[in-house]
Amino acid sequence: MSPTSQLFAARDPLQLAGSRCTTCTTTTFPPQSDCPRCTTRSMSEVALPREGTLWTWTVQTFCPKPPFVAPPEGFTPFCVGYIDLGEVIVESLLDAGPDELRTAARMRLVPHRWDTPDGEHATGYAFRPVEEDV
Repeated sequence: MSPTSQLFAARDPLQLAGSRCTTCTTTTFPPQSDCPRCTTRSMSEVALPREGTLWTWTVQTFCPKPPFVAPPEGFTPFCVGYIDLGEVIVESLLDAGPDELRTAARMRLVPHRWDTPDGEHATGYAFRPVEEDV
């Protein structure tokens, strides 16, 4: 099982999985077994929206600590941000450059593939501006 597989709902196209408390309706990402608000163990899995709003963003200009591994050609800065999905805000890699991003832009979930240090391929997620908003 890939480390990111529990983040995705069994849907095509890609959709993030969260959890919702059946007692107080708090929604979380990633999924978890205990509610952070009321502390009950009554969480059920929910598929999160594929689109949201860019709440804020920044450019990661320094190489992250391990387990991140820079590609052989060296580290390249990338954008990260918070996406408001309505019931929950998620942190995400942004599949766009700084010139394509603006706060409050509509963003869409997309798969993101990278190479692991052992030469394998892994799939995670990113958000990209919705075409008509760019």
